[in-house]
Amino acid sequence: MTKQSIETYRGYADLPPLVSLHTMREATTVGLSVSQSVERLKRIHWALKQLHKIFVARLTSMPVYEIKMAFSLHAYYCSEHVEDFASRVGEMRQPPHGLDVTPHAALDQMFEEIMAAPDKEALLLGLYEIAVPAVTRALEHLMSDTNRLFDHATYRICRLTLMEWRDVQEYGDEAVRCLVSAEQKTDLQPWLAELNAMLRAAGDLDGREPKSGEEVHRRFSTKPFKYDPVPQRDERFQDPYNMGVNAEAMLFDPEVEPLPKTLMLYFKRMREIDVPEMMASILTEAKDKPWKYYRDMTRQLWDEARHAMMGETGFVSVGIDWKKIPFNFTWSLGLNTKLSAKERHAVLYTIEQGLMPKKTGKEYEWEIAMATTTPLTCLIQDFDWADEVLHARIGREWIVPEIGTQVEAMKFGDEAWTKLLLDWEKWREDGLTEHRNWWPELYQDACRSWGMEPDLKLLAYNTSYESIRADLKEIAVESPFPHGTA
Repeated sequence: MTKQSIETYRGYADLPPLVSLHTMREATTVGLSVSQSVERLKRIHWALKQLHKIFVARLTSMPVYEIKMAFSLHAYYCSEHVEDFASRVGEMRQPPHGLDVTPHAALDQMFEEIMAAPDKEALLLGLYEIAVPAVTRALEHLMSDTNRLFDHATYRICRLTLMEWRDVQEYGDEAVRCLVSAEQKTDLQPWLAELNAMLRAAGDLDGREPKSGEEVHRRFSTKPFKYDPVPQRDERFQDPYNMGVNAEAMLFDPEVEPLPKTLMLYFKRMREIDVPEMMASILTEAKDKPWKYYRDMTRQLWDEARHAMMGETGFVSVGIDWKKIPFNFTWSLGLNTKLSAKERHAVLYTIEQGLMPKKTGKEYEWEIAMATTTPLTCLIQDFDWADEVLHARIGREWIVPEIGTQVEAMKFGDEAWTKLLLDWEKWREDGLTEHRNWWPELYQDACRSWGMEPDLKLLAYNTSYESIRADLKEIAVESPFPHGTA
């Protein structure tokens, strides 16, 4: 029997050894110790937590709709992987694990500087040209340095995280290309250089490099970051105080045929931009919660962003220019500026529970979609309904125990909402909106796309939120939820 060298070693019938994780030579020469692996994992874990905070805290005030949606997704990715890395550390070390201890002061300075970026251009550059690439490097380095056989769980977590993280980087590169001019980038080079100096001072994000020992300087974070609760929208979103068309009144009118109602379904879905804008405030203000709380709530935040994009998809499919439609932000604005985080969450929970009844909730919206026989609308409402079942459970798990019973939580949320039902006429008096009835134009555009003549009675629809609230207690049947957007 011929003796095999380590270089030529093969398995039975020439099968690759070690299930192709390594060659035998690699397996005998590559690898980090448990302590080294844990320190790398903890740094990545810390970075993902800081990035999650930034994506969430800057979402509400980010005016560009597409970036607002991207922050929702990127925050969701962070929330999922934070738990993966924490779990892996827990598998290899006895508590305390030190996961809440900053790995290096310079890293905190870097993240605080990015959080405090004064405008969207600086924020995008800080995120997608400095912080996100640093995480990418850390993941790639840990994958290359660890022994894939001995520390396979670490290798796998990094590999799966990197798949999504490269998507984050790719989108971020496009965001910078589209939204940051060459002149703006040049102006911000000294600040970007300072961020890189902070990374060098920490030995890069993962601590793999020698610490530079250089002195670093704050520029934007000399004062603590203050969350801005006022939602911002880009110039495509006009007339954001407009409450001139009551979507629910039409949706729950049995005299209206299903097909025209799809326009109101698309409107309600895209109007859900305001839910991430509001949930971001809850997450930003929530302190010292279990990570599962942040993970669950960020999942819901991302789902609501998906719903907005579902509505966008619906309008585009019909050839509708959605920029003509006023998507109001009065709900997120009111909750963020007038209610406590606990009250906001209770209002959200009350809404989610109100969407469960068969005759007035998500199942009814799904039935409307099915009656249209429009595949896209059916698909939108199918997944919208499925998501809300999860969201109702998230509320039961987190806000109900904080208040008491389910009945008490819904009562608390209903009472919190009443604090906001005051401004409809004032917005018009202050010149913020005329509450224009935009329905006839939308309906006519859709009818042209559908190749049909508008129904004159439906064309004359003119029910606003002045005379009939979005609260279905007054529209159709008893229901405790006030807004119906989620």
